[in-house]
Amino acid sequence: MSEHTPIGLENETRAVKALTHSGNFHADETLGYAILHYALAPEGDLRGRVLGEPGKDRLTFVRTRSPDRIAEADIVFDVGGVFDPTKGRYDHHMKDKPLREDGTPYSAAGLLWKDYGLAAVRNIVKTLVDEATLTAIWQSLDKSLIIPVDQDDNGVAKMGKLSLADIVSACSPPWDTAELYGAEEAKKRESLGFANAATAVAAHLVNMVDRVRASLKAANRVVQAYEAAEDKRILLMETGMPTEKVIFERDLPVVYVVSPAGPEQWNVKAIPPVRGDFGQRVSLPEAWGGLEKKALAEISGVPDAVFAHPARFICGAGSREGALKMARLALEIDASLKTGN
Repeated sequence: MSEHTPIGLENETRAVKALTHSGNFHADETLGYAILHYALAPEGDLRGRVLGEPGKDRLTFVRTRSPDRIAEADIVFDVGGVFDPTKGRYDHHMKDKPLREDGTPYSAAGLLWKDYGLAAVRNIVKTLVDEATLTAIWQSLDKSLIIPVDQDDNGVAKMGKLSLADIVSACSPPWDTAELYGAEEAKKRESLGFANAATAVAAHLVNMVDRVRASLKAANRVVQAYEAAEDKRILLMETGMPTEKVIFERDLPVVYVVSPAGPEQWNVKAIPPVRGDFGQRVSLPEAWGGLEKKALAEISGVPDAVFAHPARFICGAGSREGALKMARLALEIDASLKTGN
């Protein structure tokens, strides 16, 4: 996180000129532009700025390698050969490049995220959350989104096919565009490609911020539900939400999660022994596997039983009470099999 007040954040009305290089573009400068957009002028036209359409917000943006234009800009990223955040310079291509504490080299996106990421998150989040949650979202995205872009842009590790980097690259015009259509048209298509890439990256950033916000909210609810549980092996959630991440991160001894799956059904989902695995810590009873409704109700003793998956990792009932009963019965049956009773 920034140790100084970044340019544009010290005064919300100050006009800011941002600049990156023209020519081939990558995930780091398109993401960097999206970060600046949300941090400084989220009400503006992200796409229109790239295409040279005049806007009414305080942020202007240009793509060029002109030394004179670079010198005039307030914020310069991924070009210019200078890293000096106090002066709005965020290049990372020099020999003595900026590094993270673990030695990972920053990309332009990583450098801008350090200074402007928290402000961007604050403007993206539409619900009321405290500062600690905003910081947690910023930290989570730094790990899950920004560092992979840093690594890919610096040749440390490829993001792989269908990654954000691959999607951005696909927005670039083909190599023979100038040959086929001329230099002026090629320049227009390059700007259009950057605009398309920035729009896609911005949407991805917004979605990730909101998903992390929701994930942190879910984590608090999972912990509360666990603390309130009589049997710590059964986690009762009154609303459907992700639970597995918290269960494994906190090493909770949860075996089954009971939660609503719709207005007229509650499910019992078995937790795997390893996060993301297909197995179960305790499989549902073998006799239930593949049965539905009347047949399942008769063998389980739960009148509103709905189904039990053949793989025995999930089952459901028509009510909260029915699902809870199925979870308890499954644990009892497993215990009896282990003791031979």
